[in-house]
Amino acid sequence: MKQPSLDILLSKVDSKYTLVLAAAKRARNLMEEPEFEANHPGEKPVSIAFEEIAKGKYHFELTTEGIK
Repeated sequence: MKQPSLDILLSKVDSKYTLVLAAAKRARNLMEEPEFEANHPGEKPVSIAFEEIAKGKYHFELTTEGIK
């Protein structure tokens, strides 16, 4: 799987910090899915999270408490 460009990823968020937080949160959510390994053999959750952010499939909201 080809990684999305940093320029594309940063256009979806307001800072690199937000990008890292959103990707980490989504990657943790992916790992909690019971069928993750079966549906994504050999793929890393962080790579999938970055792909979803770049394509606009993962939506998040930045609040004062953190990302929701």
